[in-house]
Amino acid sequence: MSTTSTTSTENTWITTPVTADLLRGHLDVEHTAHGLLPHRLPGWARRQLPDEQFAVVESQPSGVRLAFRTRATTVELDALPTKRAYQGLPYPSVDGVYELLVDGRPAGRATVSGGRLRTVDVATGRVELEEGPPGTARFTGLPPHDKDVEIWLPHNETTELVALRTDAPLTPARPTGRRLWMHHGSSISHGSNAGSPTAIWPALAAARGGVDLVNLGFGGSAVLDPFTARAMRDAPADLISLKIGINIVNTDAMRLRAFAPAVHGFLDTIREGHPSTPLLVVSPVLCPVHEDTPGPLAPDLSSGTLRFRATGDPAERAAGRLTLTVIRAELARIVAERAADDPNLHHLDGRSLYGTSDYDELPLPDEIHPDPAGHRRIAENFARLAFAADGPFAG
Repeated sequence: MSTTSTTSTENTWITTPVTADLLRGHLDVEHTAHGLLPHRLPGWARRQLPDEQFAVVESQPSGVRLAFRTRATTVELDALPTKRAYQGLPYPSVDGVYELLVDGRPAGRATVSGGRLRTVDVATGRVELEEGPPGTARFTGLPPHDKDVEIWLPHNETTELVALRTDAPLTPARPTGRRLWMHHGSSISHGSNAGSPTAIWPALAAARGGVDLVNLGFGGSAVLDPFTARAMRDAPADLISLKIGINIVNTDAMRLRAFAPAVHGFLDTIREGHPSTPLLVVSPVLCPVHEDTPGPLAPDLSSGTLRFRATGDPAERAAGRLTLTVIRAELARIVAERAADDPNLHHLDGRSLYGTSDYDELPLPDEIHPDPAGHRRIAENFARLAFAADGPFAG
């Protein structure tokens, strides 16, 4: 790894090129005009993405982190973020959080000012992109001894990595020896409403379970797409989980006739590359607006804050319209039948992660996504059930 040194009034900076061997939690990288852009799907899969919304969430580095070893006491990361704003909603754009860990423990947070601003008109769907300059996330006061450093990138903000500077040399992190857990899910798995990148529920659960995370949670885009299954088939993993259902209902993407074969096909494809890997199918957590009412989902600003409501007709369940109740029953049936020939396939009812009592205590602020405390509750329950001595992910 080549490095360059520059001297300022404060530090002798060592600039290390940001390369793929400094990253964890990604499946691919793209070299842009500004730097290195981590991706959570490979290039061939990105060419099959159905819309810009999926392209945006795929490029947001949920669970992706820089990982290196160094004696440095100061670290600077130049990055070009793409921030989000929504015209027509009463919420300002919020800077993404860069979170620093030293030897696995929190050691600082930073944000990057500037960058691009992607504004979506919620009424028309029109998107405007305003260009802006890169900025710097700066971390100081690190202990001067050799240590493992991680910088977790914003889970909800596309991030092009421009330059990495330290006041001492660095090398890529050593292999951890931990098992690799690959998880796929929707916006809750992606980290919607979580307070920081290490506070999304999969990251919290991974820390509790002592595993390394690859997070394929794609907000609004977990609808059993074949390219996602093929990407998971081809990626290394010691443990795999699939959280299936909510996006299929709230996008009204399919009916019961198509759903069951799609689940079988998704599982068949993953099993082509991971024939005996522990594979956990998780049904939706409790979401009252969709328990017995089909989608599609629609925003509701009548209360002055953003909430969501289901717009389908419950009577159409008899014609195959999907609800969370229908999906849970179908997933339980499919997994039970397949598990007869696949002892490493497991099922978990999502309401054991977040159910009625959890909703009473920690209601969903917008009726769809948990708040930071809800993410912690889901992570605690997942770790307790999945990583327990008798759980599907037992060590």
